[in-house]
Amino acid sequence: MDTTTKRIALIPAYMPSGKLTELVRGLSRRGFSVVVVDDGSGSGFGTIFEDCTYDSVVLAHRENKGKGAALKTGLRFIQRTFDAPYTVVTLDADGQHSIEDALKVSAMAERCLSALVLGCRSFSGENVKVPKKSMFGNKITRTVFRAASGLDVSDTQTGLRAFSDRHISRMTEISGDRYEYEMNVLMEYARQGLQIREVPIETIYIDNNSSSHFRPVGDSARIYKEILKFSASSLLSFGLDYLLFCLFSLLTGSVVLSNISARVISASANFEMNRRLVFNSRKNVTRSAAQYFALALFILVCNTLMLKLLVTFTPLGQYAAKIITEMAMFAVSWTVQKTVIFKSKEGSANEA
Repeated sequence: MDTTTKRIALIPAYMPSGKLTELVRGLSRRGFSVVVVDDGSGSGFGTIFEDCTYDSVVLAHRENKGKGAALKTGLRFIQRTFDAPYTVVTLDADGQHSIEDALKVSAMAERCLSALVLGCRSFSGENVKVPKKSMFGNKITRTVFRAASGLDVSDTQTGLRAFSDRHISRMTEISGDRYEYEMNVLMEYARQGLQIREVPIETIYIDNNSSSHFRPVGDSARIYKEILKFSASSLLSFGLDYLLFCLFSLLTGSVVLSNISARVISASANFEMNRRLVFNSRKNVTRSAAQYFALALFILVCNTLMLKLLVTFTPLGQYAAKIITEMAMFAVSWTVQKTVIFKSKEGSANEA
């Protein structure tokens, strides 16, 4: 470790227990500069935050803005206040991240300056006791994230994360004010091809995670919104493609001609939706369009051949065969668009 590198602990807190004071004191004793953000907890928690001021800087929101907003408030303060180089580690305020694990992820971030380091819990094993709702939620989020990004992260919901000072500007620009922010960070790093590393940490749940302020319906909707943009875009394009295919089939009677005509129109619409809304790509439009339509041409050939084979050699009708064919092509289209066509140039350069 570079002895000139400062370690900064950032803790967003909303209506915390006394465990926050213990955590702050322990981190300070182990050499961390600690920044706590009171996310509008109210006057009833003033004593806890006042106790924290002996070992940390305490920032405050007048009203609750959400975990993402609190993290970005802390990151902007750190960026203004501390001189590089430094490492930031984020922790939850409920005492479910140990100081030893904070040291582990910090050390990894100091060795891998270009990486976002995640402290990942284990959700299986004889001695691991995980609340059912936490285990179920993580499995769903992990599965959806893997399908959307192509990356397998074992603990997408971990709040213990570490990164070097070079990541601060990017972190403050990522959208999201509540729990969806942490998922958006992972999606943005995956989208840009930036490195994500995992460090195994202790699995700690206090009082069956009763202190969590996570709202299952509202916060889950925010988390999955970003992940599902691509699926929504593809579904809308599929709907347009299918309607046009049916219309052209009635007008021409030709399966091949109808499929090609419908695909050209729906692919144009899909390109614009993905470029502007899903991947928010800043790459050259002409180059992206050329790559996209080369992919579309390849998929069109595969799509048409598969559709023709299914109609000719199976008892499926042309409409059912069309649905099966589109489902088969979805994964190929997503992977190439994410990793090649709309991949951020900035992300590639940083990773290199």
